[in-house]
Amino acid sequence: MTDVWHELDDRFDRPNEACGVVGIWSRRDRPADVARLAFFCLYALQHRGQESAGIATCDGHNLHHHRGMGLVSQAFHENDLAPLKGHFAIGHNRYSTTGSSSLSNAQPYVLQTLHGPMAVGHNGNLTNAAAMRRHLMERGVGLASSSDTEAIAQFLAMPPAFTHHSEPAWEKRFQALMDVAEGAYSLVVLTKDALYAMRDPLGMRPLCIGTLKEDGEVRAWLVASESSALLTVGARVVRELEPGEIVRIDDDGFTTVNDPSKVAKKKGALCIFEYVYFARPDSRINDQNVQVVRSRMGTQLAREAPADADLVFAVPDSSVPSAMAYAEHLGLPYREALIKNRYIGRTFIQPTESLRKNSVRLKFNAVREILEGKRVVMIDDSIVRGTTMGPLVRLVREAGKAAEVHVRIASPPIAHPCFMGVDLASHEQLIAHRMTLEQIRQHVGADSLAYLSVDGLHAAVEEGLPASRGHCAACFTGKYPVDVAACLDPSSDAKLAFEAGSRGARR
Repeated sequence: MTDVWHELDDRFDRPNEACGVVGIWSRRDRPADVARLAFFCLYALQHRGQESAGIATCDGHNLHHHRGMGLVSQAFHENDLAPLKGHFAIGHNRYSTTGSSSLSNAQPYVLQTLHGPMAVGHNGNLTNAAAMRRHLMERGVGLASSSDTEAIAQFLAMPPAFTHHSEPAWEKRFQALMDVAEGAYSLVVLTKDALYAMRDPLGMRPLCIGTLKEDGEVRAWLVASESSALLTVGARVVRELEPGEIVRIDDDGFTTVNDPSKVAKKKGALCIFEYVYFARPDSRINDQNVQVVRSRMGTQLAREAPADADLVFAVPDSSVPSAMAYAEHLGLPYREALIKNRYIGRTFIQPTESLRKNSVRLKFNAVREILEGKRVVMIDDSIVRGTTMGPLVRLVREAGKAAEVHVRIASPPIAHPCFMGVDLASHEQLIAHRMTLEQIRQHVGADSLAYLSVDGLHAAVEEGLPASRGHCAACFTGKYPVDVAACLDPSSDAKLAFEAGSRGARR
């Protein structure tokens, strides 16, 4: 992405995405164009990271890779895909949380080991990355970047105590990593012999597996952060990886190489923000459709915080299902009153200072013919820093000529930072940590303001689950599923590393 969009993006009040990963193994006797498949899977996961993208392929001997900054379409061109030979691959879209935005931190992370080439793609954030980096450096391992993914790769490459140097024992290495790493990590790992995928014991980030068939036979096995990426290339979703599961994929298909029940936590901690904002609406997480869950959130919000109004509209795009359900439950008309300019982030032309100050107008237009003289309800999925909601309310009042603007948020107030792979800013930057509900209402200029309750969010998410499953809602409650004391301690290496990553991260 360009510096221009970083300027605009700073003002657009959204949580920053996690990353997206993909892995593909095609049969040696019928190899597929795995680089091209990975490209289109990454394209489908573009919403999860727009800072860099990369693909690594292997033919069983040699590893080839390409990484680039920006969107997938900017990082790859036809001549970049041609050299990526081989029958298996991994790919990655990145948004920086730990580690600055630079090509050195782009993934997959590639290195040579005693047992051949290895490439790693990581979605999540390690809360003990600083301790792991120190551990590696004390053992003479040189580190070339500030990314926690490099720490993961170097840990896997380091000769472990439980095996002779001549034995790769990759499965044991992954288990050892799981014993040491803390925080969120869904990984895809390419070795010269196999493709591996693993999910942390709390299952904080999603990961699913599927098959691609031709003429009734399986031609390739795929893993991806979201099911929508598999469907994009015509694959069939088989299932989601279990928390704590390690899977090997080769010509025999996929095989679980450990007992996830021995490492998985009794109550998982899938990031609940996957339902609120991150995941594509056509994806399935915990075997339920994301758009359906967002609709239930809107219905629950209408029960908890109805408004006396003439119509309902959404701040596009992720809040649209909630807004439609909110309107339907209250018997109000739903209208598209804010039109989003979807291509402003792709400009290379520097805006003027006045345009930068009015970046919301670059991003949205209000439809006066729909809004004028109306009492309206504006639905959004979240408020983070509070820098965008105020300009949006003014846009609806001034350009749209709305008589009243009632704001409803389809998630609870975000009052705490995330240390597990999502950039939600620091305590001091989060408006819900600094202000009361009434103060926020006055700050954004709304006639009324209400959020979905924590209990209401959990009820909407869990309504479609056969049994109660744990979710991480620490950004709302401050109750973290892992120990984050080191991240909160201002003098700790982990805190310094987190802040360095946040400086590289935007929004």
